[in-house]
Amino acid sequence: MPDDSPAPAAPLPLPLKAADTTPERPWPVRHLAPKVADYVARMPPVWVEGQVLNVRRWNSLLFLTLRDTDLDMSLSVTLPAVAAMSLGDRFADGAHVVVHARPQYQVKKGALGFSADRVRLVGLGELLARIEHLKGVLAAEGLFDESRKRPLPFLPAVVGLVCAQQGDAEHDVVSNARARWPGVQFEIRRVTVQGAEAVPSVTAAIAELDADPRVEVVVVARGGGSFEDLLPFSNETLVRAAAACRTPLVSAIGHHMDAPLLDLVADLRASTPTDAAKRVVPDVTEERARIAQARTRTRAALTHRLAREQAALNHWRTRPVMARPETLVDPHERTLRDQTARGRAVLDAALAHAATATARLAGQMRSLSPAATLERGYAVVQRADRAVVRDPA
Repeated sequence: MPDDSPAPAAPLPLPLKAADTTPERPWPVRHLAPKVADYVARMPPVWVEGQVLNVRRWNSLLFLTLRDTDLDMSLSVTLPAVAAMSLGDRFADGAHVVVHARPQYQVKKGALGFSADRVRLVGLGELLARIEHLKGVLAAEGLFDESRKRPLPFLPAVVGLVCAQQGDAEHDVVSNARARWPGVQFEIRRVTVQGAEAVPSVTAAIAELDADPRVEVVVVARGGGSFEDLLPFSNETLVRAAAACRTPLVSAIGHHMDAPLLDLVADLRASTPTDAAKRVVPDVTEERARIAQARTRTRAALTHRLAREQAALNHWRTRPVMARPETLVDPHERTLRDQTARGRAVLDAALAHAATATARLAGQMRSLSPAATLERGYAVVQRADRAVVRDPA
């Protein structure tokens, strides 16, 4: 019998451009992956700088990770072993290099890698120039200004310590600090202080200790090392994290000749971890000696002051005025008595003179008064109408 079922529909052609794809008409992986590989293959080679990690050799090839020293980003790189032969043992984990590489997209893995043909170490002079440039930038922003630096607490109860997982820095700080002040407590963060993981681990430890309200001062300590070993402590990310730390921070990196940028942004720079322990806490023996000395000086000063005041008191007690205090009043009493007598005499004389003048005036009044005339027999005659008789007739 003939088959009457409909024939399957022919598949639709794939879109030519990525912009033409839709949920109904997508590109399969097998179609997209070669296109990405073709696009990446057209990219030119580039010089890339980074830090070498996880170097592995397989036959004539070196497989490594090239990591950015500021951000947690990395690239996979393959390199002919012969290209790094001239570098010898210097080409190892932690080395700072630039490689000339071309991007490659691995179709089966869907991963982007780089195939390098040349590599060279970043020179010491170039690293120093970069650090000096960063130093100028940070100084212009005011991160090194003395006005930003905070004083350390006199006697911190808890000290935060950022140090290596293994090394002498922790022992130097803790043992010397507790020898000076046995009661001090430490909150320790053991991290990587060298290599690619140093910057993020130290930065995270500073932030964690800064967030702890019990920690009153943070010490970042590391033993000595080569210039390359101390490069993380001149990293911009780490330096800015230290500048943002609200807790007073002490930098104790390397020896007294080492000067990473962390020293400039820290509130206090200690030449060594041992020096940091001496700067962070006071010496109990010295403080007790100072207290004893202060008490002795205070007692001597007080004794001298009392003796001086007693001598002055004795001196004044021997004065006549202290033996007979009334002698101070005697001259004033005599003056008052003399003035009183003089005043009384003047008043008596004035009253006598006034009495004499009054008697004289009274006699004159009596002689002139009509009453005296009437007393001699004269009279003032009036009529019945009270008119005065003026005519003798």
